[in-house]
Amino acid sequence: MKNYIQNQIKKSYETKIAIYENEDLINKILEVSQLCVELYRGSNKTILAGNGGSAADAQHIAAELVGRYGFDRPSIPSLALTTDTSNLTAIGNDYGYDKVFSRQLEGMGQSGDIFIGISTSGNSLNIINAFKVAKDKNIITVALTGRDGGEMAKMADYSIIIPSDSTPRIQESHILIGHIICDIIEKEIFGEGVN
Repeated sequence: MKNYIQNQIKKSYETKIAIYENEDLINKILEVSQLCVELYRGSNKTILAGNGGSAADAQHIAAELVGRYGFDRPSIPSLALTTDTSNLTAIGNDYGYDKVFSRQLEGMGQSGDIFIGISTSGNSLNIINAFKVAKDKNIITVALTGRDGGEMAKMADYSIIIPSDSTPRIQESHILIGHIICDIIEKEIFGEGVN
């Protein structure tokens, strides 16, 4: 079992090395980070959503921005569409689960916001529907996916695709990238980063 554990760690490490060595992917992470910095120099917000583990990642990243990531500083606006059970269950009941994020984005998203959809497959219908609403509302879309990027990567303004077919490896990398984006935002807006 010790070898199994070491193998799991090695697979995670290898996925991150593949990201590290992919200049195009690094440039996309930088580009999305810079978009977020510019957004926070104005009056807009980031909005995130995902399903299952990706819902937890959406909440995690939003909490790092609203609360704090590396140090105490003023709160910055970020919203996870996965947290309001009354909204989720009412919209799911009345309109269907595939509308749980698009309906919220329709009501709370504003032109100039950034919507980050998180899905390991890139084919989550409720995220795809939210991307459609975002386009109509002039909201910038970012797909955080894995595998081949799925439909989300084709629709998004910016796509960050983890070079892996393994859901755990993709999710581990999504939170790494979320942390990097939070770190760059804090460094650029408040002048400090995490060592």
